[in-house]
Amino acid sequence: MTKTSTNRVDWRALWASGDLARFCFIGLGILLHATNETMVATVMPAMVGELAGVQLVGWSLAIYELGAIVAGAAAGRLASYVALRTNMMVAAMLYAVGALVCATAPSMPLFLCGRLIEGLGGGALVSLAFVSVERLFARAIWPQLFGVMSAIWGVAAFSGPVLGAVMTEFSSWRWAFGVFTLGGTAMALASFLVLDTPEATRQAKGGSAPPFPFAALGCLAGSVVLIATAGVDIALLRSSLLLTLGLIGLALFIYIDALKPRSRLFPSRLFSWRSPVGAGMTMVAAFSVATCSFAVYGPLLLTSLHGIPILTTGYIIAAESIAWSILSILVANAPPERERLIIVGGALMIATGVAGFAYTVPAGSIPLILFCALLQGGGFGIAWPFVTRVIVASAKEGEQTIASAAVPTMQRIGYAVGAALTGIVANASGFSEGLNREAAANVAAWLFLAFIPLGILGCLAALRISGAPPAKLPISPLVGEID
Repeated sequence: MTKTSTNRVDWRALWASGDLARFCFIGLGILLHATNETMVATVMPAMVGELAGVQLVGWSLAIYELGAIVAGAAAGRLASYVALRTNMMVAAMLYAVGALVCATAPSMPLFLCGRLIEGLGGGALVSLAFVSVERLFARAIWPQLFGVMSAIWGVAAFSGPVLGAVMTEFSSWRWAFGVFTLGGTAMALASFLVLDTPEATRQAKGGSAPPFPFAALGCLAGSVVLIATAGVDIALLRSSLLLTLGLIGLALFIYIDALKPRSRLFPSRLFSWRSPVGAGMTMVAAFSVATCSFAVYGPLLLTSLHGIPILTTGYIIAAESIAWSILSILVANAPPERERLIIVGGALMIATGVAGFAYTVPAGSIPLILFCALLQGGGFGIAWPFVTRVIVASAKEGEQTIASAAVPTMQRIGYAVGAALTGIVANASGFSEGLNREAAANVAAWLFLAFIPLGILGCLAALRISGAPPAKLPISPLVGEID
């Protein structure tokens, strides 16, 4: 790596050496995954109109996030046994195959199979991107590269909804997935040329990776599937039993994870409010679940109820992401003594946005809907960097690395569980009878109200955090941004 005399990275020399071009290629995997993740909501109205299966809408995000969680955990460990280039090629091809299945699916169940395969490939690509930075680049440039990776998440959060809306408006929702099929295939084929360094092509030595958490992730997968299944065909006894079993499975997942120190995904005392770690993780989990409603069903409800163009809904979701990124940057240098106040302020913004959707979506006021979206996204942007910093700084000695990785992992689990729960509420409110204006009106009335208690829980957790001593660990201002 080349640096100037002022110890700043010489980006021109880095490009000339080929390292920067190699990193840009690796970052493409993050872009493919994150753009796909945020794109689905805007293609949902057109897709449901063609494939039907509105009862399974919640599964589209839940199954994708579940695949990403499992593959992300597996890819990081598999890289200790299999060459990095091989891993990257397999992940990219999995992603491309999943996108192709989605693009050509004749029914909603087959579309969901494609989403699972996409999630597996995309989650592996993200995990391997972080592994690649560690393996292929000098430690001195890691902060700059991680900063670029954060910027990629921001770009994807904006481009995903817009891409889905534009493709649906001017072509077909299928071509939105066709773009990702081409992108994944191109990345797999180019891996031979770009990842040609000895570090990327040599066979890794086995035995250096921690054991894979098969039991914990198996419980998690089963729990999400049970919760999602509870909402497909609403029946009081059956749905209640499945939901109860799913929640028990989540508790079992947390319990099993705590029993395996070498392979655990979360720090100890995960939800204990006696420590900032527990309160912070409670806040992350509560808000991740509570904010799924608009991300999954917002465009579908606005199009069905008020005839709002898909392109407009795409811009609204993109605006939420832009608010997240901009406010993250604006508060990044806030002094430590103000970070607790910022966390509480961000939590109140998120909860207000969640509650506001309960009025604005049924009313159909685009300015008010946009305002709630900006509140929700801006609240995340303000609070998330500092919540992450508090969690990492307050973790037990030796658990800081686990704690830093636990925040995005908990977010993804929250999105998966939240998407499954939104399916239960939406189908119980009317979508189990099919997609029509009357059903959409009932769903809009209840869907957002149902998650206000979780918004309140997130605010209470934020208030609990505010009593902790200031955290001192620096962290990138965009850490944790996903949607």
